[in-house]
Amino acid sequence: MSSFFSWFVIIGTLASLLYFFLLLQMNRTGNKPGETTGHNYDGIEEYDNPLPAWWYWGFIFSIVFGIGYLLYYPGLGNFPGLSGWTQVGQLEAEQALAEARYGPIFAQYRDIPVAELANNPAAMKMGHRLFINNCAVCHGAAATGSFGFPNLTDSEWLWGGENIETTLTHGRTAAMPAWQSVLGDAGVQEVTEYVLQLAGREVDADLSARGEVHFTTYCTACHGPEAKGQAMFGAPDLTNEIWLYGNSRMRIEHVIKNGRNGVMPAFEPRLGADKVHILAAYVKSLSAG
Repeated sequence: MSSFFSWFVIIGTLASLLYFFLLLQMNRTGNKPGETTGHNYDGIEEYDNPLPAWWYWGFIFSIVFGIGYLLYYPGLGNFPGLSGWTQVGQLEAEQALAEARYGPIFAQYRDIPVAELANNPAAMKMGHRLFINNCAVCHGAAATGSFGFPNLTDSEWLWGGENIETTLTHGRTAAMPAWQSVLGDAGVQEVTEYVLQLAGREVDADLSARGEVHFTTYCTACHGPEAKGQAMFGAPDLTNEIWLYGNSRMRIEHVIKNGRNGVMPAFEPRLGADKVHILAAYVKSLSAG
């Protein structure tokens, strides 16, 4: 928060408390006990008596409490408060307590290989909860994926099925460059036709032949000379139709024209190595291969 808005909050808050106090005092000292205010409704007259003492001191206590609260906790602009409390600090303290209490439960599976752990029912119950809380928002509750997010229940792994734990630990960043400026509209159409041919679709033979030339020049470095993909780059196999962004001609043209940049976040900072290990085993158990 800037200094201007910090002082704006401080002055506004303290001025409000002062105003409430003065208003309370005026209502207490400006009365005429025994006299009416002139307000009469349905035969009932309103007297100009002061507030009851318990009510007055209740208001005073609330104002004093408010001032004390604002001094102790960070409620006045950039003033950090005398306690030094922050919501981040409280979160970290609670996380540390949770780690001390529950950490050993996850740590007992630390040295079990992922493939073996995938057959452990107790660990897989933990893995399922970790998946629902951290992964289902992108991959779906059933892990079948969605547009731009891979299906984790099949045998197709962009980065290799043996590298699941590495992917979860460090995350992944995939980059498909945009080829519009290099190929032009005609070249994009030709490469699209060739990619459709690779997947076994019926295509225009002439366009596909020209597209193969472009593909060999620009695409084989990542996708390989046989278009089978390369796990080291996260480049997908183009000879099947398991594509993250759709397999229609329009979708393929859009990807070639504009490129794609997929990001898989790193989960070790959030979950820790032991939970990542269990989660990797759970994801492995979902795969058909």
